[in-house]
Amino acid sequence: MVNPASQYESGATRLEHDLLGEREVPAEYYYGVQTLRALENFNISGVTLNFYPDLIDALAMVKQAAAEANHELGLLEPTIKDAIIKACTEITNGKFHNQFVVDMIQGGAGTSTNMNANEVIANRALEHLGYSKGEYQYCHPLNHVNMSQSTNDAYPTAVKIALINSNKKLVRVLESLIESFRAKAKEFAHVIKMGRTQLQDAVPMTLGQEFEAYAVTLSEEVERLNQNVRLFLEVNMGATAIGTGINSDPDYPEKVIKHLRKISGLDLVLASNLVEATQDTGAFVMYSSAVKRLAIKLSKISNDLRLLSSGPRTGLNEINLPPMQPGSSIMPGKVNPVIPEVVNQIAFKVIGNDLTVTLAAEGGQLELNVFEPVIVQSLFESIEMLKNGMNTLKYRCIDGITANEERCRSMVHNSIGLVTALNPYIGYEASTQLAKEALVTNKSVYDLVLQKGLLSKQQLDTILAPENMVKPRKLNL
Repeated sequence: MVNPASQYESGATRLEHDLLGEREVPAEYYYGVQTLRALENFNISGVTLNFYPDLIDALAMVKQAAAEANHELGLLEPTIKDAIIKACTEITNGKFHNQFVVDMIQGGAGTSTNMNANEVIANRALEHLGYSKGEYQYCHPLNHVNMSQSTNDAYPTAVKIALINSNKKLVRVLESLIESFRAKAKEFAHVIKMGRTQLQDAVPMTLGQEFEAYAVTLSEEVERLNQNVRLFLEVNMGATAIGTGINSDPDYPEKVIKHLRKISGLDLVLASNLVEATQDTGAFVMYSSAVKRLAIKLSKISNDLRLLSSGPRTGLNEINLPPMQPGSSIMPGKVNPVIPEVVNQIAFKVIGNDLTVTLAAEGGQLELNVFEPVIVQSLFESIEMLKNGMNTLKYRCIDGITANEERCRSMVHNSIGLVTALNPYIGYEASTQLAKEALVTNKSVYDLVLQKGLLSKQQLDTILAPENMVKPRKLNL
C-alpha cells in the first residue's frame, strides 16, 4: 500500500471518527475510517475497485468537476479547489489506484465506493496544502470533496463515464478479432466444403464464406454496443439524494455538467427529470443485453470451431486449430480445442451476469436502486472477460487456423447433399429417389445419374461442379 519498493509499513496510525465512533487508520493509507469499515463489512468477492482503472479515473473526474463547479459558485475556496483538482489529476494519471480497496460488491448503493474516493482525494489534497492526512478541518472528504453531491448522483455518473470508456476498449478488441476472421475468409475463399443445417449435409459452400459470415455477424455487435453505450451519456449529476437537488445550488447541475464534459471529453447531458434518472437503471439493462448478445455469438462461433476441427480421424476435421497444450493426462497424442472452450465458458459467465443485472434492476424500490453495485460489478466483469477472451481467441486460435482442403473437397464429392443442385433439372421427386438410393447403395449421386441416363456427363459436370453451387447462377432448364 505504501510503495511497491517498500517492504514494511511503519505501524503508525492516525485517529479518525465517523457516526459510529473512532477508529485507528494506518498512517500511510490515503483512505479513511469509512473505507476501513467497508473493508471489514464487505469482504465479498475479492475483486476491488482498483481492478478497474476506468472506474477510478471516472470517480476522480466527477470529483474534479464538482470542485470546479462549487468554486465557480463561490462555495469552495480557491486553494482547496486547486488541491482537490491536483489530487484528482494525479489519480486520472494512474497514481494512488492501490488506495481504492473497497469490494466491488457492497451494500449501501455505492456509498463505500464514493467515500473511498472522497477520503483518498481529501487526504492527498491535504498533503498538497501542506497538512497531514486526517487533518480534515482543512479539507474534508464530505464538506469539501463531496460538496453538492450524494453517492446517488456521483456514483452512477462515474460508472456511466467508466462504462463508456471501457466500451471503447472492448470495441477495439472486437474489431481486431473481426479483422482476423476477414483475413481467414480471404485465405479460405477457394476451399470448397459442405454446408450443414441441423448437423446434416446441406449444400456446398466455401470455407471462406463460413469465416466471412463470422466476421459479418460480429461486425453487427460493434454497432449494437456503440448504440447502447450512448444511453450512458445521460447522467443525473446534481440530483443529490433522490433527484430533488437538496443541498446544492440551483445553478450547480448546469455548471458541473459543463466541467464534466470538458474533463471527460464526452458529450454528457443532464437528465430531464432527475428524480426519474436517480432511480432508473434501464440504460444498464440495455447495455448488458448488448454485451450478452456479443457473448452468445462468440459462443456459437466457438461451438462451430470445435465441431469443424473435431477428430482428427473420427470427426469433421475440416480445419486445424493451433495446438495449445497436451489434451490429456492419460491419452497420449490428444490435443483439445482449449481456446474455443474457454470462450464458451466466458460466454456462460456473461449470460449469467446479464441475468444478475436484470434481477438487480427489477429489485430497485422507490427513489433509488440500492443494487447498483452488483450491476456495476457484473458489467465490468463481463467487459473484462470478453476483452481478454477475444484477444485470446484471436491470437491463440483464429490467426493460426489452417484448412484441410482435400478433406473438405472429398466430403463435398461424397455428399448426398449434391442432389439439391439437380432439383431444378430433374424435379424434386426424382431427386428424392436419387438421394435415397445413393444412401442405401452407398453409390455416389454422380454415378447414379449417369447410370439412369437422367443427364449427360457434360450436363452433370457443369451442374455438380461445386464452384457453381456456392452462389446464385442463371438456370438453363
